[in-house]
Amino acid sequence: MTERTLAVVSAGLSQPSSSRLLAERLAAAVAAASPEVRVLPVIEVRDHAHDVVNNLLTGFAPQPLAEVLRTIAGADGLVAVTPTFNTSYSGLFKSFFDVFEEGSLHDKPVLLGATGGTARHSLALDYALRPMFAYLRAAPVATSVFAAPEDWATGGAGTALAARMSRAGRELAEEMLRRAPATVLDPFELTTTFDQLLAGD
Repeated sequence: MTERTLAVVSAGLSQPSSSRLLAERLAAAVAAASPEVRVLPVIEVRDHAHDVVNNLLTGFAPQPLAEVLRTIAGADGLVAVTPTFNTSYSGLFKSFFDVFEEGSLHDKPVLLGATGGTARHSLALDYALRPMFAYLRAAPVATSVFAAPEDWATGGAGTALAARMSRAGRELAEEMLRRAPATVLDPFELTTTFDQLLAGD
């Protein structure tokens, strides 16, 4: 049995935040769907906000951010949750994914989640988040999850939200297990020997 790792990203701005809560619930649903899934510590984008801006300005990721990006690139699956502002993902969430190297999320299964003040923002998952991850060549699962304030009124247990989280968790676990374990190539690793270089091969 080969272990699969799950990265979890929350772009909530407050502490505690409903986005973090949803991210944790979604990760738990994935883990419950398969004993082979190991959930990595939740990545709070707000903790790396200054590094994200520095990366956008300089083109280089400070060490803490670089480690986070490597963790996500090396994970077998990803849960990504954002609050919604003006009917779309947050600017911090978008900026965070803007600093990933091209191809680092290629074919990575992703479970998309969002929170907002009203259920009317739920369409942002399909017309904002899903196209963004499609552009990044990731592989979002069919079910995405939106949570409005009323969804938390009963703790999210025994509700339509809980059922949707469970279904989305199963879908992500299945996609993670269907693929070979993720590998991250070292950009500085030599792919040819010095003999081959000297021979002009």
